[in-house]
Amino acid sequence: MNASYATLIGAIDLAQHLRDADWVVFDCRADLVDPVFGQRAYDVAHVPGAFFIDLETGLSGPKTGRNGRHPLPDPASLAARLAACGVGNHSQVVAYDDAGGMFAARLWWMLRWLGHHRVAVLDGGLQAWMAAGLALDDEPPRARPATYTLALRPDRVDTQYVQQHLGRRDMLLLDARSPDRFRGENEVLDPVGGHIPGARNRFFRDNLDARGCFKQASVLREEFASLLGAYTPRQVVHQCGSGVTACVNLLAMEAAGLTGSRLYAGSWSEWCADPTRPVARGPA
Repeated sequence: MNASYATLIGAIDLAQHLRDADWVVFDCRADLVDPVFGQRAYDVAHVPGAFFIDLETGLSGPKTGRNGRHPLPDPASLAARLAACGVGNHSQVVAYDDAGGMFAARLWWMLRWLGHHRVAVLDGGLQAWMAAGLALDDEPPRARPATYTLALRPDRVDTQYVQQHLGRRDMLLLDARSPDRFRGENEVLDPVGGHIPGARNRFFRDNLDARGCFKQASVLREEFASLLGAYTPRQVVHQCGSGVTACVNLLAMEAAGLTGSRLYAGSWSEWCADPTRPVARGPA
């Protein structure tokens, strides 16, 4: 039976399957303030056989000024783009970056949204790959185009849902931004500082250990259980600045066995684009 990974995969395990015909690897490196960083880094060196997918043009759709900094792309267009790289409905997909999983987790979540289950993030990212003494190259990958049939899952919520459930006991918002940005301090990416009223803060980097790998599932489970209190995982809605780092919290919960939480992809950048929406500042 083929190996199947649905949350995280180690560097050695990935290396053992790198030549498997049904495995497809994506380099998701990016920089929120330097839009050409990822392509440039990929061109220098990448995991052998990996395809590059860009945050701005591949993992995001068109911006209107009111739908956030990284709105979701059209799912059919995304599926076609991935299929052109060889992703079929039964492919094992692995995503990696060099930033604690913050961009790789976005692709991980998006594939799950499309209905794909065999998708994992390289634990520890490119740093773990290199620390294991594994090779990089600069060769362009050979694509084996596939077909992909969509089976969209209800893994996301929109702004209307968040507004309708503010202050109710059936939704817990978890904000993945750094504590200072959550409090409304040192905002550098969005025009308004603060957070959605009622949200709790879980900085996405708190899911990682000193090596940059995800903490053990038991540790994550204990930490999230303390944060959730009486809320169930299915009542949790993740958000951040633009629906990117929130996916790290979602991945961490899934890896810990806390399944069923959802993403508010528009996140703070969409929320604060409308001045009539309430804003909270300071600690939760």
